[in-house]
Amino acid sequence: MFIPVGCSAPSFKEFTLIMPAVSVGNVGQFATDLVISTLHMPRVGYFHSDCLVPMVGNNPYATSPEDSSELSTNAEVYSLPDLKLAVLQIRAPIIQTKYRQFRKRVVSWIKTNKFSKVVLLSSCHAHHRDDRQLLSTPLRYLLTPALQSVVGDGLQKLDWKEMEKVSAFPGISDTEQRLYIPGGGVTKTLYADCCSEGIPLAVLLIFCSEGDNMPHAFALVNYLNEWLHLVEKPGNVAARWKIPSSWKLLFGSGFPPALF
Repeated sequence: MFIPVGCSAPSFKEFTLIMPAVSVGNVGQFATDLVISTLHMPRVGYFHSDCLVPMVGNNPYATSPEDSSELSTNAEVYSLPDLKLAVLQIRAPIIQTKYRQFRKRVVSWIKTNKFSKVVLLSSCHAHHRDDRQLLSTPLRYLLTPALQSVVGDGLQKLDWKEMEKVSAFPGISDTEQRLYIPGGGVTKTLYADCCSEGIPLAVLLIFCSEGDNMPHAFALVNYLNEWLHLVEKPGNVAARWKIPSSWKLLFGSGFPPALF
């Protein structure tokens, strides 16, 4: 359920929605952080769901001590009407038994708000790549049929690589192919839901492993920017994006002086 910050709910008709999958390395969530922080997107509401692990914390995009005490929750919506852009940031895992229920709520919310397209930022285990994937870029995309007919030619001009299907029975038979996104969370099933519901969805993902995934986040958000042109392209690639203040604590705080 969407709960607006103000008295009335904002209109997202014909907006582009960006959202992450809770996937390996949290890369999609980091990339989403960079979009919100760089574009200074204001929070317009909360996506309340009992399908997510409850969570509350300080403002992850604080720029001063005054606004650092603002609270944030496990799923919040940000918007820039001038760009017709909305972002759903998810900060907590989906409860194991409620994956399907969460997908249904997200799909219903997308359809109700009539978004022009949805972009799901995700990641996939690098150690599951086959030979074709090892010899090329770690970035991949998927389009639902509803979006393929609209933007498919444009993405081909970018020379992007579509996520390959793999053998359902490797080493035995290659006749049956399937989509395989290990470590991708709800990516594969949400993509399937959007295909069947006629929702224009693009999945942008990167192969990675757990660890320091900030470089993967920059790679994924730059991949997104090649298509949507959210920010200009200065010579320094990292200078395009503003790192949120919360990233200072990605690996915990420093050692307490009292230890020494």
